[in-house]
Amino acid sequence: MRKRSKYILGLCITFGLLAGCDNGFDELNTNKTLATAINPLFSLNTAIVNTAPPGTTLPYELAIVQQIVSPNSGVIAGGNFNEDNRSVTRGLWENYYRNVLKNTADVIAKTSDNPSRSNLYNMARIIRANAGMILTDTYGDIPFVEAGEGFLTNNVAPIYDAQQDVYTNILTELDEASAALDAAKPIEAQDALYGGDITKWKRFGYSLLLRAAMRLTKADAAKAQQYTAKAASAGVMQSNADNAFIRHTAAFTNAVGNTLNSTEANNYYLTETFVKYLKSTKDPRLASIAVRYVGAKNGAEQVAARVNRDTTVQIGMPMGYDNASIASVVTAKGLASFYDFSQLDRNRMGRNDAPNFLATYAQTQLLLAEAAVKGWVQGDAATLYSNGIKAHMEQLSSYADATVPASSINTYIAANPFDPAKALEQINTQYWVASFLNGPEAFANFRRSGFPNLPPNPLRNDIDTEAFIRRLTYPDAEFSVNSGNVQQAVSRQGADELDTRIWWDKP
Repeated sequence: MRKRSKYILGLCITFGLLAGCDNGFDELNTNKTLATAINPLFSLNTAIVNTAPPGTTLPYELAIVQQIVSPNSGVIAGGNFNEDNRSVTRGLWENYYRNVLKNTADVIAKTSDNPSRSNLYNMARIIRANAGMILTDTYGDIPFVEAGEGFLTNNVAPIYDAQQDVYTNILTELDEASAALDAAKPIEAQDALYGGDITKWKRFGYSLLLRAAMRLTKADAAKAQQYTAKAASAGVMQSNADNAFIRHTAAFTNAVGNTLNSTEANNYYLTETFVKYLKSTKDPRLASIAVRYVGAKNGAEQVAARVNRDTTVQIGMPMGYDNASIASVVTAKGLASFYDFSQLDRNRMGRNDAPNFLATYAQTQLLLAEAAVKGWVQGDAATLYSNGIKAHMEQLSSYADATVPASSINTYIAANPFDPAKALEQINTQYWVASFLNGPEAFANFRRSGFPNLPPNPLRNDIDTEAFIRRLTYPDAEFSVNSGNVQQAVSRQGADELDTRIWWDKP
């Protein structure tokens, strides 16, 4: 009896303690410092800063348009050899899907029904449309309407939209979102691009609308003219103060600058085509862009004592050579080694903290110049052309020690006047220069316009039917995780190869 009483008492004590522990259990196990919701503005800012092209533009886009090239292979093989290096071609895909489209989808979902965040909603639509344009220009058919829905609706196998449909969507989004931005409504003063300046956001949106419209000049001229006129009349960028660019610091670095100042510091060089063009027209921008480590026999000898920024001594590296065959060129030019060729100056435009320009007044003026030549907008093509050149030269003051003197700008424009007989070539060659370091945009406009008139890279490797790479190939992962949809895109668009033309890229 005594033992039984002790047992019952023990049970009572045990259950009493358990009951006591349950009091306040939820409160005790709740993290009072953990955020329960994220301000969608933070998600937009994440998308904005990731809109800057990744360092993978060095092996491909900048090499394809013959501005920067490497004679080395391995992990950086790509446009330098016309080689399908899928460990690199996936770079833009992963950056824009994982960072930009995912975050803008989240912002749009959280703000679409909230009138107090309507400006944030429309800013996200603009950033999303721009990312979609970069992706579809690079790869062709892409998931766009359903992109970024994996964490919202569990759709992990989005349908690939035909590029023509993607562009219809992009034009609509840019048009509607730009028009809907309203300074009378609550602004987002902490946005990473314009700090809540709605006027600049609207001009950015309409400048992107102009860019998207002009992309269709050969694929759908009527729609191109319609939206070009709409963008121009609504109000595009008016000066360099409207430029859309990403700011960088020593902690948050420029992807291209980071690549050039770390593992690949001695691997990349300005091309012969680019340097020769700038020298042939006595372009003062070369002095802001180039450096040569004269007499360097290896990377370790690329030191300050060998620095020469004089435009007359700059020598670009020709296309079509690897690090063995380039030796014959080195000997013929009397150089110490291929390390003796001109490079992007890593202490100025190639710095870690250099800004990254997404869309500019210079590019916008040059697109308007072409539209004026076509009779699609009002304005004098010659004036717009000169404005574009001047704007880009003045834009270089955003980089450390790269300012072009005003007198040099005026001298250049006077010495290189607009020629109506060569209008499209002149305008788009200047667009090529004005888009330097924005690889995806330079690559897209080169294919659209056919200018500048570049000599094909002699190294053919993985292209057979075209003189140049026309697109980048889909990531291998897409064939594993979204096989049915990517295969449908390939059957509609053409082989998943570097020389398959995308919809708007007409011969």
